[in-house]
Amino acid sequence: MIKTAVAYSKGVAQAPRKVAIVASLVRDRNVEDARVILQNTPRRSALPILKTIDSAVANLLNANSIDSKTMAISRIVVSAGPRMRRYMPASRGRALPFEKKSSNILIEVRGEEKAKKVEKVEKPNGKETK
Repeated sequence: MIKTAVAYSKGVAQAPRKVAIVASLVRDRNVEDARVILQNTPRRSALPILKTIDSAVANLLNANSIDSKTMAISRIVVSAGPRMRRYMPASRGRALPFEKKSSNILIEVRGEEKAKKVEKVEKPNGKETK
C-alpha cells in the first residue's frame, strides 16, 4: 500500500523563480537520487529544498513502516511567499522602492509499506499453521 507525507517550508528568503529552477531538477525522482543531485548543485536554494525533502521523509517514516528504497518525490510546488517592501536611497533625496521576495516550498513524498512477516503458530496437537 502506498503512503504519502508532506513537508512545507514557508518564508524561504529567495525568489520563487530561482527556487523553482532547482526544484525542477529533482521533481519525480527517487529520494536518494534527489539528495545526491541537491548536494552537488551549486545554487543557494538547494539547501532549503534538501531540508524540506528530509523533513518529508522523516514525516513518512515516523507515521508508517516504509521501505526506504521505494521512497520517491511525488510532488514539488514552489509558490510566492510574503514580500517585504523596502526603499533604497537614490540621488537628489529620492527613495526608490524594491521588494525582498520569499518562497514557500511544498514537497510530497510517497513510499510503499514494508511487507509484514507472517508468523507460524504451533497448535497444541503439533501441527503448524500460518
